[in-house]
Amino acid sequence: MSIGPDERMPEALILDGKAIADGVLARVAAETYELAARGVKPGLAVVLVGEDPASQVYVAAKGKAAAACGFHSLQHTLPAETSEAALLGLIRALNADPAVHGILVQLPLPKPIDTFRILEAVDPRKDVDGFHPINVGLVALGETARALAPCTPAGVLIMIDRACEALGMTLPGKEAVVIGRSNIVGKPMAQLLLGRHCTVTIAHSRTQNLPDVVRRADVLVAAVGRPGLVRGDWVKPGAIVIDVGVNRIPGEGLDAKGRPKTRLVGDVAFAEAAEIAGAITPVPGGVGKMTIAMLMSNTLEAAKRLSLL
Repeated sequence: MSIGPDERMPEALILDGKAIADGVLARVAAETYELAARGVKPGLAVVLVGEDPASQVYVAAKGKAAAACGFHSLQHTLPAETSEAALLGLIRALNADPAVHGILVQLPLPKPIDTFRILEAVDPRKDVDGFHPINVGLVALGETARALAPCTPAGVLIMIDRACEALGMTLPGKEAVVIGRSNIVGKPMAQLLLGRHCTVTIAHSRTQNLPDVVRRADVLVAAVGRPGLVRGDWVKPGAIVIDVGVNRIPGEGLDAKGRPKTRLVGDVAFAEAAEIAGAITPVPGGVGKMTIAMLMSNTLEAAKRLSLL
């Protein structure tokens, strides 16, 4: 599909992920203050196994956000040689600790630890990542009010709502395309959009005629980890485009240590798509901040629910 100059939409609304995430965090902090006044301080325990540099950065960011929200924040850092049995023992202890309302096991876990067994061991009421089969099942059943939904898809849905509000658009009946079928983003994202009465297509590496599938989308969520996969002429004029991809590619020149520079890009060719979309997220500066914000929101929600037991 080609779009002539006379058919181009005005440049897209750029969805500021940091600003939206800051709004979520401000709400969480305010509600945490109120909850603490009633004697309940949300507690978040993060478990890090090994010394993966990216995981260390993510865990530090989560701890900083938890402290800013007024949570009781704990971090358990274990050596890479930690046995599965020892890790399961720690999770059992955290499940039983009344001061802990949320448990997050940072992924990936070192081999030969069975990731699924570890995730299933977390009390689903404290599963603030939303990865336990019970929470996955509740989302699939449309029981999102009872679930702790995975953080990235939940954050994306908030961004979509903001875009709809700005564009004067409503979700029911709209066609949504999710590129990617991961358990962390693609599948739960599709379920959340189904719950909002969208007509949903999940596209993936074996989808035939992917550009034509994408061109139908009023709402497009790209989450495959392939830089610049979605070109501008794949985008439906006026569509909401949410780019979950974070890809590091070669940049220009050398850094201060003489190493080749790199830069982050998404799964969508941003400059091209921004000329056609109604709203779009940048990379960086888009979805990333929402994931941590929704982790804090899930922890607060878990504390509310557990305090009523």
